[in-house]
Amino acid sequence: MTVSASRLLADHRMVFAGVGVPLLASVLAKQRHAPDLTIVLEGGIIGPRVLAGKLPISTNEMRAARHATMLTAITDVFLLAQRGFLHYGFLGAAQIDAHGNINTSIIGPVQRPRVRLPGTGGANDIASLCNEVLVVTAHEPRRFVERVDFVTSPGHLGGGDAREKAGLISRGPSTVVTDLALLDFDPDGGRMRLCALQPGVTVRDVRAHTGFELLTHPEVYELEPPAISDLEILRELEAGAAARE
Repeated sequence: MTVSASRLLADHRMVFAGVGVPLLASVLAKQRHAPDLTIVLEGGIIGPRVLAGKLPISTNEMRAARHATMLTAITDVFLLAQRGFLHYGFLGAAQIDAHGNINTSIIGPVQRPRVRLPGTGGANDIASLCNEVLVVTAHEPRRFVERVDFVTSPGHLGGGDAREKAGLISRGPSTVVTDLALLDFDPDGGRMRLCALQPGVTVRDVRAHTGFELLTHPEVYELEPPAISDLEILRELEAGAAARE
């Protein structure tokens, strides 16, 4: 899933990455095929060189700023996004629905939620302002729901031109990467659509793990599996020198 997500990031672009898998995939892309990819973190950090085995768990800790090009204010980072300078926003999701709306706030009714999640952080701003939004998350029915319990970060809202009517001028979510598949959104209705399968996965598998009726691209293909070199870089990023041992 992480390797597939990293392949979506082109060189000479700027990515506003959330912590966790989005940051890991961004660092992997920078080492693998996009050396001039600029990573931007919510805490005001632009262009860090993350140390293998020391990936930050927060955008505000100083190891996230190692060898950064610039340390600025959080408001300046979001101003860059608002002005259209950030090509990608890269997010995770506790819940995502058929139109790409993301929930990281609560599970259950708003008045009496069963679970309280971390909330938005900067995710709403990323989803609203970045030119294109990429999402990475595990593929299971409790995450892929017809309608999220709470819209923390807007996707295509109710579909059609709903995003534009809400005053959101950026493209919104374009791609969702999971451990089972790669999905995009129908250009007319803004509804999620199956594009490609992870190796060994079938269309039936993906539908069985999706909590809504999933559109299917006319030509579903199989994603290229991770190369050994991809996995070596990934493991070293996660574990540092211990990975080589």
